[in-house]
Amino acid sequence: MKSTIKFSFVGFANLLLAVVMVAAQAAEPLPSWNDGAARSAIVKFVDTVTTQGSPDFVPEPARIAVFDNDGTLWAEQPMYFQLLFAIDRVKALAPNHPEWKHKEPFASLLKGDVKTALAGGEHAALEIVMATHAGITTAEFEKIARGWIANARHPTTQRLYAEMIYQPMLELLDYFRTNGFKTFIVSGGGVEFMRAWVNEVYGIPPEQVIGSSIKTEFRINNGVPVLTRLPEVNFIDDREGKPVAINQHIGRRPIAAFGNSDGDLQMLQWTAAGDSARLVAYVHHTDGDREWAYDRKSSIGQLDEGLDEAQAKDWLVIDMKKDWKQIYPDETKQAMQ
Repeated sequence: MKSTIKFSFVGFANLLLAVVMVAAQAAEPLPSWNDGAARSAIVKFVDTVTTQGSPDFVPEPARIAVFDNDGTLWAEQPMYFQLLFAIDRVKALAPNHPEWKHKEPFASLLKGDVKTALAGGEHAALEIVMATHAGITTAEFEKIARGWIANARHPTTQRLYAEMIYQPMLELLDYFRTNGFKTFIVSGGGVEFMRAWVNEVYGIPPEQVIGSSIKTEFRINNGVPVLTRLPEVNFIDDREGKPVAINQHIGRRPIAAFGNSDGDLQMLQWTAAGDSARLVAYVHHTDGDREWAYDRKSSIGQLDEGLDEAQAKDWLVIDMKKDWKQIYPDETKQAMQ
């Protein structure tokens, strides 16, 4: 009888230990990240700036982390997703614009020839965006953007675009917020396009989204005050524009910044130049099997100058192939294998 009781107690103790170990593992931050230098650097930085008594302790109001969006929080191939949204809008609006059948870049888009349509470079892209993003109220645009993100699918993966977000970066956002950080998006993408859906997808409220914008005008339509989007550029939030926008909209220099391209370089430089502990990082697209592999010579998300500076200044470079167990949120089962 005594041996039976002893065996039962030992079995219960082992079970309890197993439960404790599972709970501890579940509490580990960044579960979709492989153990390695990148994950260790992030955890060490957060511990350093949040530990009372640490020489690098940062009070919560100053814990500002900024993130690029395209290529940093979600994918950006074969082209920026907002441009794909604009192309879909061209197709939807075409019945109201018969002249587009004979006018570039719209004629090529309607024939499915995106390469020819975009041969005009930034001018062609801007013309497409203005024709599809302006002339409506901000409320109307938000409704259209919400509908697209809820239903449109990526041309290669056939995933919803909201499923093309990076699970490791979602965990990073949550990890920062759990530790008293305020997280901001600072993107070259359209601010009102992103604000339509980022709260639901990333947990980032619209007031913490900074992006490029077109001009808007206050009007009274049938007795109702509205803001109408005009076909004029207001601000391009890219390269040197990013630190300028951070200063204007946040009023604090971030202590952490994440990007993936040369368009984010100045934001990372501005962040790194602060006095206290800083974490600046590039997401390096190295996984051609699970995502796309590209950097120095890519026409989308080029990482050339930034990669050189990261190597010279010992910034963190997150290797997607090496550092991430999974890419997208629906790959959980694969990551557990």
